[in-house]
Amino acid sequence: MRKIITFTTLTAILFLSVSPLKAQRNADEKIKKILYFNPEVDPDIEEIKEPTNTAFFSAVSDNLSERKNKMLKTETQISFDSIDHQTIADYCMNNDADYAVVPKVKYFKVGIGKYVFSNQVVVSMKLFNAKGNLITETDYDTYRKNMRLLGSTVNSVKIGTNGAIKEIIKQLRKLKASTDSSF
Repeated sequence: MRKIITFTTLTAILFLSVSPLKAQRNADEKIKKILYFNPEVDPDIEEIKEPTNTAFFSAVSDNLSERKNKMLKTETQISFDSIDHQTIADYCMNNDADYAVVPKVKYFKVGIGKYVFSNQVVVSMKLFNAKGNLITETDYDTYRKNMRLLGSTVNSVKIGTNGAIKEIIKQLRKLKASTDSSF
């Protein structure tokens, strides 16, 4: 009788100690690593690049903290219009990333005549998989989507970045639904 109790106790301890390890491994597998490049800034003025990068990555980190994704940041800027797929694949492989995002921030002024009310932005993003294949792309115009006339440039960049990320997530859901139904 004593051997049966000892055997049962040891078996129970073994199963209880293995269960949390399996749960941790599944949680780690669900976390996706997304590599973000520095956004290409249009117009190409050196003084606005650093504040744009700060506002952009602040919005990305705030947005990704709500989701189960990990942000990887690279200080490299890639041209938005001419993207080499092999370069994207190499960056993803070297940084162990599942996806890569190439952004672009285009500024324009809103005003009447010589009076400028605010700087608005169009934030464009292209999402690539780890192999360098384009999955989806989107853009978000803060003036047309939000109808914001007054506001700071930093807030425009943050709002545009959040809107572009939400648009990409929406498009990914549509792509996932269409690929699931076709199989």
